[in-house]
Amino acid sequence: MAAYLLVSSSAGYALGTTIGDAYAGRSTWDMVGQSPARLLGFWVSGLVISGFFVAGFYQRAKADELRRQATEARLKLLESQLEPHMLFNTLANLRALIETDPPRAVDMLDRLGAYLRATLRGSRTDAQSGAHTLADELSRLDDYLALMAVRMGPRLRHRFDVPEDLLGHPVPPLLLQPLVENAIRHGLEPRVDGGEVCVQARRDGDRWLQIEVIDTGVGTADLPPPRERADGGFGLAQVRERVASLDGGPGSVEFLSKPGEGSAVRLRLPLIGATG
Repeated sequence: MAAYLLVSSSAGYALGTTIGDAYAGRSTWDMVGQSPARLLGFWVSGLVISGFFVAGFYQRAKADELRRQATEARLKLLESQLEPHMLFNTLANLRALIETDPPRAVDMLDRLGAYLRATLRGSRTDAQSGAHTLADELSRLDDYLALMAVRMGPRLRHRFDVPEDLLGHPVPPLLLQPLVENAIRHGLEPRVDGGEVCVQARRDGDRWLQIEVIDTGVGTADLPPPRERADGGFGLAQVRERVASLDGGPGSVEFLSKPGEGSAVRLRLPLIGATG
């Protein structure tokens, strides 16, 4: 960058003086011969002006790169939510229900449509805009869990325990499904009789919102690996990254589990507008 500034400023100075001399009808070098300090002044001025131009180009290039990264992150987030395996199972179950239980098939189709619309809308929503509320997140989760219940039947139960005054609180879009999905896959599915997934929210003091995803599954003695899942979806590590970059201060993610009793993931998010 320094070399580029030096070369560009020198070239700009040479070109500018040549054009200026042609218009003025006199030589800049004659003026410099009378006062050598002018040469240094001209050169420094050219360097500063060139620096402004180069800095502007650099900032635009950096902004373009950040926009590209944001687009890639949204696409990756969308891909993680629209899990192909889940969608294929849902469509297969829907086909069977059309023949055996048409009313339930209609309800399932409505749920799938609502889930897909909410997922696409969430993938286009800025996490810092405050446009996506906890009520929106729970509504989408309810559709997702209803679709999963078609496959698991009574082995999957769920409930939401959230005070009404917190439903309008902004949360990052599409944040909770990876946690619920992990609870089902690693907690409930290994159990013969399945279990329950509970999403609950509470205020933690004046500045924080605490959200927990709790399952009554098999539990584990080890933390889940801090990497992406083998199927390419978002795991706990990616949820940590999103929570750590929230507006209003970094949040936190805590994983708790006990073999044979279940697991819980506890999110601590800043309350928008809180002070202190």
